[in-house]
Amino acid sequence: MALNVLLVTLDQFRADCLSVAGHPVVRTPNLDRLAREGVRLARHYSQCAPCSPGRASLYTGTYQMNHRVVANGTPLDRRFDNVAMLARRAGYRPVLFGYTDQSADPRDTSGPDDWRLGSFEGILPGFDCELFIPEPHEPWIAHLRERGYDVPMDAQQALRTEPERPAEVGISAFLTDRFLAWLGRQESGWFVHLSYLRPHPPYAAAGRWSTAYAEDEVDLPIEPVADRHPFHDFALQLDSARAPSDEAGMRRMRAQYYGMIGDVDEQLGRVWRAIEERGEWDETLVVVTADHGEQLGDHGLKEKLGFFEQSYRVLGIVRDPGNPDRCGATVDRFTENVDVMPTIAEAIGQPVPVQCDGLPLGPLLAGGAVDGWRTAASYEYDWRHFFIRMQARDWPWDRRLEMQHLAVRRHDDLAYVQFGDGTWLCFDVAADPTWRTTVDDPSVVLPLAQDMLTWRSRHSNRELAGMLNERGGIGEWPAGVPWRAVT
Repeated sequence: MALNVLLVTLDQFRADCLSVAGHPVVRTPNLDRLAREGVRLARHYSQCAPCSPGRASLYTGTYQMNHRVVANGTPLDRRFDNVAMLARRAGYRPVLFGYTDQSADPRDTSGPDDWRLGSFEGILPGFDCELFIPEPHEPWIAHLRERGYDVPMDAQQALRTEPERPAEVGISAFLTDRFLAWLGRQESGWFVHLSYLRPHPPYAAAGRWSTAYAEDEVDLPIEPVADRHPFHDFALQLDSARAPSDEAGMRRMRAQYYGMIGDVDEQLGRVWRAIEERGEWDETLVVVTADHGEQLGDHGLKEKLGFFEQSYRVLGIVRDPGNPDRCGATVDRFTENVDVMPTIAEAIGQPVPVQCDGLPLGPLLAGGAVDGWRTAASYEYDWRHFFIRMQARDWPWDRRLEMQHLAVRRHDDLAYVQFGDGTWLCFDVAADPTWRTTVDDPSVVLPLAQDMLTWRSRHSNRELAGMLNERGGIGEWPAGVPWRAVT
């Protein structure tokens, strides 16, 4: 029987909101089940935010500094390979339910009237779309109207009123229903990407999930420090990023976020059972992750932005039927979303594309020793979208936009943040896991800055850099010469 592949993304799902990870409030029985029967990636990171940049890294296996999707709406260059095209080369018909938020390369569009030039919610090349639900979520709203619900054709309003309707007609249930109907018509050997919107805001859980967590039982967030970097102050001035200032509002936001997690977890339970009932559970590779995290009030912020790891540390669970002896294992090494494409490539018998910055997780999933694995997680954030419309006509030659950028290297004990304007931060995360204790000792900081420079050097784009125009265009690595001898 051919291997099935199920790639699940839960939009804006931060890493700690799993009961199997020890969260004191959230209950996630179906994700917990997957972790018990698979491997949980305990320190798994997205590479950038918001949605389009984070997904570009996930789908192409490349860091933002290479794929250059820096905002919702930045085109994804057509030269990049991706996980859907990889699946096609392996003989699959990759199918999408949901959305991929990848803006089309304008060179592939039909002209100014092409809808893709007015939306960041394009479909990743290579996917056949069985259910496409970007904003304004028209198929779901039409579904609600057919059932007698008076819902305006307004995505945000429809989502904000989810508590007023049963969870069984919520947007997460709708996607699951459509997938299960499709699955019932398929032979084995399928490749599916389920891209759920929740727990993405607005903070309004469907039906009974809106009251599943009492506001007085939820935990409270990390308070912001008084002495802040200017970027942190900038973020706190934005309505879109500033968390509620009153405790009641903070508790309400967190309770609804946890409820949205409960809702989507319940839907995943339906998916697991359906695959199991088909007799395909042990022939299906399941990968669950998120495009980015959620601040959820920590450091006074909500949504996803900046340098704090709540916006980038995400859930990661892999159930590989090829490793039945690893059920319930936890990987504590740093893993990243750029590892997903190489991992799927290895599982379906395809070479890992040379563009990939990530690594196949197979050795870690199997419990083996892995020499040379990364010793830090890396992520980036770019906020030029606040300024790009204000630039003069000569902006392609003006590097001020590149200053609106930061990169982070998160080590076991320290986290280093480099800003495009030349400023930096260093946090002692061993002494203070809340990221509120800074370090300015040059003997500590300089090696971290050098490490970031080395990381960037080692991950420069290399698609043509590994070949020479000789012997037919491919210069081979000399036989018998170990790679490590010269690195």
